Amino acid sequence: MPVRSSRPGTVFSRTAVDAAAVDHALAGVRDACFWIEDLPGRADHPQLRSAIDTDLLVVGGGYTGLWTAVVAKQREPGRRVVLLEAARIGWAASGRNGGFCAASITHGEENGRSRWPGQYDELERLGIANLDAIEATVGEYAMDCDYERTGELDVAIEPHQVEDLRASGAEVIEADALRRLVASPTYLAGVLDPDVALVHPAKLAQELARVATDLGVEIFEGTRATGISGDGRQGPVTVTTTTGTVRARRVALATNVFPSLLARYRMHTVPVYDYALMTEPLSAEQLASIGWEGRQGVGDLANQFHYYRLSRDNRILWGGYDAIYHYGRKVRPSYEHRPETYRRLAEHFLTTFPQLEGLRFGHRWAGAIDTSTRFCAFHGRAMNGRVAHTAGFTGLGVGASRFAAEVMLDRLAGLDTERTRLDMVRRMPMPFPPEPVASIGIQTTRWALDRADHRGGRRNAWLRTLDALGLGFDS
Repeated sequence: MPVRSSRPGTVFSRTAVDAAAVDHALAGVRDACFWIEDLPGRADHPQLRSAIDTDLLVVGGGYTGLWTAVVAKQREPGRRVVLLEAARIGWAASGRNGGFCAASITHGEENGRSRWPGQYDELERLGIANLDAIEATVGEYAMDCDYERTGELDVAIEPHQVEDLRASGAEVIEADALRRLVASPTYLAGVLDPDVALVHPAKLAQELARVATDLGVEIFEGTRATGISGDGRQGPVTVTTTTGTVRARRVALATNVFPSLLARYRMHTVPVYDYALMTEPLSAEQLASIGWEGRQGVGDLANQFHYYRLSRDNRILWGGYDAIYHYGRKVRPSYEHRPETYRRLAEHFLTTFPQLEGLRFGHRWAGAIDTSTRFCAFHGRAMNGRVAHTAGFTGLGVGASRFAAEVMLDRLAGLDTERTRLDMVRRMPMPFPPEPVASIGIQTTRWALDRADHRGGRRNAWLRTLDALGLGFDS
């Protein structure tokens, strides 16, 4: 029997997908992250087993922490830099994401212009320079991370999205031309953002760790930081861990979705779970049926959107749509197991590419996104400027994490730069409220966004109120 939604409104709920085709596609899928399994080998780093002193301590072994360590050594090769990771390098969001490395540091133009209209041109320029610096680093250190500067296609799949594209003033790719780039019957129009690269996310994390180590950074895995304290206004900062203690002149906190060591910032993010499928490698015939010779990343323009791209061996990663928040701000492995979401993703995949019916998915996984109320990173300080903190990338941290590293290092050094003068750096976003208000608000917002997608993009009173408060849910 075909599966249909009882609610009309979007291409995904209007289009029938055969249940047997979905069953077939998911029959052999494994609960494992393809990117992490695809690593050629993982370097092991020791656990901290003593008390040490350092010039700079970085807490967190994802992109933000790794970029901070690398750039710190590039700036001052002689300083001692130590990095602590509670588990393994790149095991969380940095190894599980879609690998879209965008120039935008504001979660897109619309979000950036609405929040910082007077500085947006500068923010855009800095973002492109940041992507160029990532590309230069990949080349300089011969980083094996499948880097491709392909650009990203933003595609309209509903008539109101086409209207929005035309109103934006962007150069619109019409349906026929767009379908010659990537062959999907759902596409109505699109635009190409050239300032997006694709990477193998887990390889990028591993290669950043390699570069950091080659530059002299000391990395400790299996070392969870448990507390932070300062010694007067100018003395060292002490970070305690489960296995040792570090005294540092400066500390950069890059724990992102996990609770900050600084209590003042713990309400500024919530963990939202994102889910993804990865197909088996496409045959030459399957690949020819969809075109995609430019290998661009693709994202649709719905509130509840999908993102997808090709891997180096021509698998399709397909993720997004459901963004699930669990009461209490917890990050738990059990939240990664959500069969109804994986099935919904498979249905939507076959709606987008019906010519690929018969294909199988090989992997499914999930990860937690550090979501902030303004949809992009914020930057905090503590202990008289000796501690810097950044988080809140809301799913666009692959590229923006390097920019955040530069900001933290500027601030820790007491520098006055064009980065530190930005309003997005100087001003904090609104924190999320405590429970149960946070859960009620997030679930209401998710319901309202879904309703808007099913009503031609029309935003109800709840979403208009959030827009007026600047809470980011209009991007």
